[in-house]
Amino acid sequence: MAHSHESNTKRIWTVFGLLSVITIVEVILGIQKPAFLHETNLFQMNLLNWIFIILTIVKAYYIMWAFMHLEGEKSSLRWSIVAPLVFLIIYLVFILLIEGNYVFDVFQASHNYKWIF
Repeated sequence: MAHSHESNTKRIWTVFGLLSVITIVEVILGIQKPAFLHETNLFQMNLLNWIFIILTIVKAYYIMWAFMHLEGEKSSLRWSIVAPLVFLIIYLVFILLIEGNYVFDVFQASHNYKWIF
């Protein structure tokens, strides 16, 4: 019995379109830096950075979903791949916020250390 192969051209263009739109939005926001996003803080970081983090996570998940063919796998396998990554991303963002804020506070309050970077 012969297997029929369907064309994935529409799916490829859909993935390309979605990832392109997200990337274009990121680039436009990075160039324009809207003041209301750049000057508004949430958890010691401005909203623009939060938007970049969220859009990057969405792109990473969709790349895994489409190109690693996770959409056709069982739910348990998908979660065994995605859950550790979600935990790792949350942990890294937490460390970034805590340590970045600490370094900023040390340089801001100290007379011995200078901003050389």
